[in-house]
Amino acid sequence: MKKPAGAPPQEVRLLGGQWKRSKLPVADRPGLRPTPSRVRETLFNWLGQDLTGWRGLDAFAGTGALGFEAASRGAREVVMVEQDPTLVVQLQTIRTRLKAEAVRVQRGDGLAALRAAAGQGLDVVFLDPPFDAVNLFEPALRAAREAVSAEGFVYLEAPRPWVEADLAPLGLSLHRHGRAGAVAFHLLHPALPGATG
Repeated sequence: MKKPAGAPPQEVRLLGGQWKRSKLPVADRPGLRPTPSRVRETLFNWLGQDLTGWRGLDAFAGTGALGFEAASRGAREVVMVEQDPTLVVQLQTIRTRLKAEAVRVQRGDGLAALRAAAGQGLDVVFLDPPFDAVNLFEPALRAAREAVSAEGFVYLEAPRPWVEADLAPLGLSLHRHGRAGAVAFHLLHPALPGATG
């Protein structure tokens, strides 16, 4: 049976690293919108194919595509946070199947997890919140800024582009950005103290 146009895919594939081509199921859950393959490919071209030793946090993990992709490419530790209990079980199942020792799955609130990570000096934080949760973006970005190292990255997926004027008050600057359909995606750096856009 043909799936309706605009329906989310039923699975996504990891693109690189030790689990390249491994399939991740996509549950039929409200608001679940896996990062498109070409967006993930662009992101990991920006970050680099080899993330050996990196520590990351996937704050709104969903299918786990971003976090598992990072672990597949050698990240030492990836914490995946997800509120939906069905998705948490699915993430734990995938972790077991892949023997993804570097991945830790926890059920909880992504924003709370970001705030708890303040000062940890993470290498990367992935932010792909539900697009209808518009009030979540600014506090999540602010908390992510506090969780990454001075050289770290914050990845943001959003329904609209975020520009320097939006980001500067949050202590972040735009490193790279792109657009794919309804998705605006951004790679951000902590802004240098005293730097202005």
